[in-house]
Amino acid sequence: MDIKPPLPTTTLENSRRLRRTMTDAELKLWKVLRGRGLEGLKFRRQHPIPPYIADFCCIDKKLIIELDGSQHAASSDATRTRVLCSKGWTILRFWDHDVLRATGAVVEAIWNAACGPYPHPNPSPGGRGAQAISECDDD
Repeated sequence: MDIKPPLPTTTLENSRRLRRTMTDAELKLWKVLRGRGLEGLKFRRQHPIPPYIADFCCIDKKLIIELDGSQHAASSDATRTRVLCSKGWTILRFWDHDVLRATGAVVEAIWNAACGPYPHPNPSPGGRGAQAISECDDD
């Protein structure tokens, strides 16, 4: 059994505070993801993945969804992405306004990354075709 060390108290407090003060975009996406609402996948919100807290994550699929508003800085996001990708996570980033205005498209992108489209009965030669694009693919 894999025993994890306890999280620092400040990390737990920050995670709980973030759950209580979710943005409108986070609330809207959480309504879709909560309760295994997307293909039965369990998502967690404001989940600590030291040294960071992920907006949403599906541990089974090693998938993190980050919603970016005006508070996100590209330089710190790049470092965060690099660290999390090195730990085997796939990161999807969406702007808050995309979640609010095009929720269906955002949910479809999450589904494609987590579950992938059903395999085509006649795959293209050489394995060509659409692949999920994430922050980790940019390396």
